[in-house]
Amino acid sequence: MNSLHIMVYWLTNTIGSSTRMYYENSHSLPPLGYIKVPTGVALFPADIVLPPKDWAVRNLNITRWTIMARGGHFTAMEEPELLAQEIRTFYKPYRVE
Repeated sequence: MNSLHIMVYWLTNTIGSSTRMYYENSHSLPPLGYIKVPTGVALFPADIVLPPKDWAVRNLNITRWTIMARGGHFTAMEEPELLAQEIRTFYKPYRVE
């Protein structure tokens, strides 16, 4: 996230509503149980919160775990090519040609 994004949140008085879902999700969601769907995790080093690997492995069917070279919370804007390549690589084994 660059300073322009942060400024827009503050100047439009929307910083509270933009962060509310993080609070609500961590305080109101029921336990999920194990999720069987094949899951890929791409960790971007400048992201805000990174999930602990032991939690993810315990709760998700991790089929791909990648620590990316760069990127952050807004990776689609920051590193679109890197993100697109990771998504393609994850889905390639599931494609039917």
